Amino acid sequence: MSGTKMSPYTLSFKNSVEKDCRKIPKDLLPGIFESVEELAANPLPHDTRKIAGSKSLYRIRVGEYRIVYRVLHESREVIVQYIRHRSVAYRGV
Repeated sequence: MSGTKMSPYTLSFKNSVEKDCRKIPKDLLPGIFESVEELAANPLPHDTRKIAGSKSLYRIRVGEYRIVYRVLHESREVIVQYIRHRSVAYRGV
């Protein structure tokens, strides 16, 4: 069998992510969304941290911001839960 490449993960966002993005300085959004898009190809990059007490929640750092997301390996899906400043990122998790 020749080298078949696995299909990337589907990327989706909770509705509240749009509201989170309004609070982020506009000049930081391109870098944050570049990191989010990379999750579709590699949902668990080397700097990923698993969120304690959760089965499928992870976070990555982008400067002062945290992208918290869920990985569903069975359905090959990454769901961005929220994008928040590190000072408030873990409240209510």
